[in-house]
Amino acid sequence: MKAMTKENKADMTKVLLVSAECAPLSKTGGLADVVGTLPGDLKKLKLDARIITPYHRCIKNKYADRVEHMFEFYVNLGWRTQYCGIERLELDGITVYLVDNEFYFGDTIYKGGMEELEQYAFFCRAVMDALPRLGFDPGIIHCNDWHTAMIPMLAKTQYGGAHSGRRFLITIHNIAYQGKCGFDFAQDLLGIDSSYYTPEFMELNGCANFLKAGCVFADRINTVSPTYAEEIKTAYFGEGLEGILNARSHELSGIINGIDVKTFNPLSDPLIYKNYDREHIENKKLCKLKFQEDMGLEVRENAPLFVMCTRMTEQKGFDLVECMLDELMGCSDMQFMLLGTGDRRYEDFMRQAEYRYSGRVCSYIGYNEELAHRVYAAGDFYLMPSRFEPCGLSQMIAMRYGALPIVRETGGLKDSVRPYNKYTGEGTGFSFADFNAHEMKDAMLLAMDCYRRPEVMSSLIRQAMDEDFSFARSAEEYAQLYLCMK
Repeated sequence: MKAMTKENKADMTKVLLVSAECAPLSKTGGLADVVGTLPGDLKKLKLDARIITPYHRCIKNKYADRVEHMFEFYVNLGWRTQYCGIERLELDGITVYLVDNEFYFGDTIYKGGMEELEQYAFFCRAVMDALPRLGFDPGIIHCNDWHTAMIPMLAKTQYGGAHSGRRFLITIHNIAYQGKCGFDFAQDLLGIDSSYYTPEFMELNGCANFLKAGCVFADRINTVSPTYAEEIKTAYFGEGLEGILNARSHELSGIINGIDVKTFNPLSDPLIYKNYDREHIENKKLCKLKFQEDMGLEVRENAPLFVMCTRMTEQKGFDLVECMLDELMGCSDMQFMLLGTGDRRYEDFMRQAEYRYSGRVCSYIGYNEELAHRVYAAGDFYLMPSRFEPCGLSQMIAMRYGALPIVRETGGLKDSVRPYNKYTGEGTGFSFADFNAHEMKDAMLLAMDCYRRPEVMSSLIRQAMDEDFSFARSAEEYAQLYLCMK
C-alpha cells in the first residue's frame, strides 16, 4: 500500500459512505438505518459525510421530483457496456449521490443469486468511475457489507495512484453474507487478475469471495458491536473468514449501532396510545391495557406481558421459544405477543399457541410499523434469544420504551444490555449465556420475579430508559476511527 504524500494527501474530514440501501430512501434491514442516520451525526462533529447508493425504483417513485441530474457515463463490466447516471439528492442537509441504471436497480434492492453479484459488481465499478467527477474528494471511503467490498480491491489493483491518498473502511454488518462466485464469473465482471485468486487475497473454499477481498484490501475493518468483532474471529461465528480477521485483528474493531431517538421516543411517538417518559411511567400501563384490549388478550394489568418483533427463524432463537412456551404458560400467568413473519413451521406454531392459550397468547403474522411501536410501548419484557446477533436494534428500542429486554449474551445484545444484579439492583434487562431453552426460561422466571416487586421493576425501567443509544455516540466513535486511518 502506498504511503500518503503531500501531493496525494486527501481530506480526512470528508467521508463517503457506500451502501446498497439507505433509510429512508430504501430499506430492508438495519444496514439502511445505520447509513441513513450516521452522516447527520458526523456532520455535527464537523465532518462532511455524504452517501452514494443505487437509485432503486422505490427511491424514484418517491423522490424523483427532488433529484438533480449531475452527469452520465458508461461503465465497462466485462464484455458489457452499461449506462450509468449520477443523480444528486439533498435530504435533511445530507448529500446523497444516486447511481442510476434501470437494468440493475429496478423493483428489487437485492436480485439474489448471480444476478445480485452482477448488480453490485456494477455498483462498485460505477462508484469508482464516478468518484473523480463528483466534485467531492473524500479522504475516507466507508464501504458496507459485501455489496461494496470490492471497492478497496479495485482501487488498489486497477486504478493506479488515483486513490492512493484515500483510506478505505469496510464495515461488516452480518458476516454470513459474503458475495461468493466462481473465478471465471469474477474475471468476466470485474477483470480481476488471476494472481489474486489465492487464499492470500480473495479465494475461500474454491470460490472468489467479495467480502474477503474487502477484508484484505481495506485499510481498516470494523463491525457493529465490540463483542461481534471478537466473535467473528472464531470458527463458530467467522463463516470461514476467521483466518483473515485474526491476521488483521489489530485493524479490526467494533462500534455498536445506535437508533433514531427522534422516531423512537415514547414521549412524542404519535403511533402509541399514550405518550410517556421515565417520569410519567404510569402512562405506559395505559398503553398496555389498551393494547391487550385491541389484541384480544385478557385485560390484566398485573399479568406480565412478554413481546417480540422479529423474524421467526433459528438465528433469532425462535426454536427456544417453541421449546419452552408451553412450560412457561403452565407455570406462570404470563402473556405473550409476537409480531413478525418467518419459517412456516414457526408461524404455524404461533397460530396453534394462540388457539391453545386464547386470551393469553396472540400474534400478528406480517409486519405493521404502527403496531410495532405499540408492541414496544405495551410490553413489560422484550424477548430476544438470538443464536447470534451482530448488533440488534430491537433491544435498544425496547429499553427506550421501558420494555426490559431478555437476551442471549451474544454480539450487540451482550454489549447493550446490562443484566440485572439482585445484590446491587443494577441492570437494564436480563440475560443468559448459552443458547439453551432452559437458560432462557430461567431468565424469564427471574424477570417475572422482579415484576412482582414494583420497586425493583420501577428501578430497572428507569435505568433502561436512561441509556443513551443515539447515533451521536456511535458517530463519535466512527469519527475517532476515521482519524486513526490517517
